[in-house]
Amino acid sequence: MKRAVLIGSLLLFFAVSSGCSSTAGNVGLGAGVGAVAGAGGYEFHLKRQKEKVEDDLKSGAIDQREHDIRIDQIKRDSLLQ
Repeated sequence: MKRAVLIGSLLLFFAVSSGCSSTAGNVGLGAGVGAVAGAGGYEFHLKRQKEKVEDDLKSGAIDQREHDIRIDQIKRDSLLQ
């Protein structure tokens, strides 16, 4: 489902950006670029969270069960699984 939303957003982005000769096209392009940048930032945040969970497991702060639960949650939150 998340992948379908991402693909749909990208298709909308390209459809709107094709009308760049108009003001509405420029606004749509800006909004599309902003959405893509926001999604990239969100995925980067999830990557950092995953690395933190891995470090916590290695240091013994959490056990394997807690690690699996946290990683599963991060995967469910990701747009690019």
